[in-house]
Amino acid sequence: MTAVLEGLAATRTRDPRELLNAVQPHIQHLTINVLDSGMTIWDREVALLLRDEVMVKDLAERILGNAVMYLVASMEHPEVHLGVGKVVDIGVHQIILDTPVYFAFCEAYNGGAYKHHAPFIQRRNDGTVLRTADFLRSIGFMPDDELWSRDGSECSPCDSKVPDSH
Repeated sequence: MTAVLEGLAATRTRDPRELLNAVQPHIQHLTINVLDSGMTIWDREVALLLRDEVMVKDLAERILGNAVMYLVASMEHPEVHLGVGKVVDIGVHQIILDTPVYFAFCEAYNGGAYKHHAPFIQRRNDGTVLRTADFLRSIGFMPDDELWSRDGSECSPCDSKVPDSH
């Protein structure tokens, strides 16, 4: 019985909603703006995406979930060259723009060190997006194949080769 339970635990997928909500105790700045709505951090970021970028809640949640996967992976595995396409990058930018949440995200998943976002001008066409989706699967995430394949050949211009950058 123990072997079965251990096997199940090892194959459990990582939930982006739980990972994003877990940053709440780390929020130190502008807490009135971020926390007084009574919303979870996940619901806040979805609401901001709906306000500014995405017209459908289901799509906003899919984009945000994949952005969380990417950011966690880039922080946990800085040695791996990762990148996102245009669609998932919308969610990455949402988290980064909500700076109290992003600072807390860095606190929770990057040992407190700020992870910079300094993109190149030109997009890369080297297959990084699809390799990133494969890597996310290998570390327990379930990336949305439709979102990742949409921009599979045209990667965001992020530079993950520079220390402390994605």
